[in-house]
Amino acid sequence: MKIHLAPSILAADFWQLGKQITLAEEAGARYLHIDVMDGDFVPSISFGMPVIASLRKRTNMLFDVHLMVSDPERYIERFAACGADIITVHVEACRHVDRVIQQIKACGCKAGVALNPVTSLHTLDYIIGMVDMVLVMTVNPGFGGQEYIKTSTEKIRRLRAWTDELGIKMDIQVDGGIRKDNVHVVLEAGANVIVSGTGIFTGNITRNVYDYLEIFAKYRNRKA
Repeated sequence: MKIHLAPSILAADFWQLGKQITLAEEAGARYLHIDVMDGDFVPSISFGMPVIASLRKRTNMLFDVHLMVSDPERYIERFAACGADIITVHVEACRHVDRVIQQIKACGCKAGVALNPVTSLHTLDYIIGMVDMVLVMTVNPGFGGQEYIKTSTEKIRRLRAWTDELGIKMDIQVDGGIRKDNVHVVLEAGANVIVSGTGIFTGNITRNVYDYLEIFAKYRNRKA
């Protein structure tokens, strides 16, 4: 399964947002992770549809839109229309998550579901075959720059073992506290879509992307 790097623009310098995204894209990143926060489901407020629509005109990156919002079904069609390729919703925020997944797919987007650190994998029992990606939150959502929660590793490992047992080819994304010095932990556990914010947008963006992609290549070669 391919390993993808998804730079999170939550950690970017908004004054230079377009320039920094271009640097990440030119260095080889194909995904762009976009955290949408409403100040209700999580304490923070980030950005919404106008920002995404503006960015969509400037880049061909795959827009990985993570909705940390209450009742996300209210917004699915509009986020799809402004350029989302993948829309991920939290199971904790949905009254009828099955219906929301169908809604996302009806818009032509891939559907992801996110689990907070203390949310059980059993919440996926009846939807595991419906989704394209599961996002395992490795920090509590709402703020960037947090430390990786170590108990997440076993959760990722159990989820990958479960999908392998079912014969499901599904992406497992991780978000929170991932750095170059600990990314091997989540790769070994079975994650293959790696979100990194400060690890990309702090310092030399080009060098940071190259470093992650080099780590991924070495991991793939070792596993081959």
